[in-house]
Amino acid sequence: MSPWTERYRPRKFSEICGQDDAVCKVENFIKDFKRNKKKALILHGPPGTGKTTLAHVAARETNSEIFELNASDFRDKNRLKEILKPALEQQSLADTGKIILVDEVDGISAVDRGGLQELLTLIETSPYPIILTANDIWDKRFNVLRRVSEMVQVKEVDYHTIKDVMISILRKENLFINNNLLTSVAVRAKGDLRAAINDIQSLSRMRDPSILTLDERNKEVDIFSALKMILKGKPTRETIGIFDSVKMNLDEIMLWMEENISAEYKGRELVKAVECLSRADIFKGRIYKQQYWRFLVYENFLLSYGISAAKKEAKVGYTSYKKPTRILKIWINNQRIAKKKTIAEKYADYVHIGSKRALKEFPFIKQILKNNLIRKELKLTQEEVDYLDKPVVV
Repeated sequence: MSPWTERYRPRKFSEICGQDDAVCKVENFIKDFKRNKKKALILHGPPGTGKTTLAHVAARETNSEIFELNASDFRDKNRLKEILKPALEQQSLADTGKIILVDEVDGISAVDRGGLQELLTLIETSPYPIILTANDIWDKRFNVLRRVSEMVQVKEVDYHTIKDVMISILRKENLFINNNLLTSVAVRAKGDLRAAINDIQSLSRMRDPSILTLDERNKEVDIFSALKMILKGKPTRETIGIFDSVKMNLDEIMLWMEENISAEYKGRELVKAVECLSRADIFKGRIYKQQYWRFLVYENFLLSYGISAAKKEAKVGYTSYKKPTRILKIWINNQRIAKKKTIAEKYADYVHIGSKRALKEFPFIKQILKNNLIRKELKLTQEEVDYLDKPVVV
């Protein structure tokens, strides 16, 4: 028996359920590709939400050939050149359009030997749309990849939608499963439509599926789902532990929360939520200054349950959460002083002083480094030389 996930995989945009916003953005990306500044699009979201399917449907709907590869299969520069570069240089065999699909791009950095950098180079020169999929694209290693790509979130599918899809499949198979059991499968899938379809296919083979108790899936939660649970839902015991399932440290989570609180809360609710955020920041400071790591439990509680409890009632409707602007500002600042640090370290090593002292005395050192012979002695890179020669803006 063939898997139902394959038999009933959507073949048209109209058959994709629960992802209207993502469908629209993918359609526009392909249609306007030649005018787009960005040559790649990243479909990011939890497993089983239809990211790969969306790319294949886009190819079918636009009569395009699709060239598919999985990023985990090539993790070094040479291998990537061998596979992807020819696909970008060759015209479509059927003289139609072409879409390059790089599946699970977040797997490329696991043992990365220049593969990610090579991918960025190929994206920049690609004559064809490149669609990348990822479960977790927010690792700092993907900062540049996110900037050069259009970001499209593929959301967890609502359990009502999951249930409707399952009922439709069962009707086509002339099968029946108890309504309460279907609801249970849909809820426990936690937005993973593929897993829910696999579950009902297994249940359909049982004589009495009602006796089966399904274990709730213990899966990772992305930051968008965690924000939705806290900022929209009512505080529960599950709220307290939500960050344990997010692959992100509390410092980053705090920045995400700071950026998005005002998108949901107003007035008195916002005041209470910001107060919780402020207290969490105080505990964070005590943790770092005094090494009181036991305070982590208070920081976590304030960021999760505390902020969730600041509202009078649960929120409804869709809200587009944004990446923290402070992260971008921190990155820009780090890039601004990165060359200064490397120059100071080279100088410090050469004259046998501490790098902190070299940074402190950098204005004086910069005058010394006007001498080209000293620059050569320190083996400064062209980027470091350009930094030294850059005029100071007053």
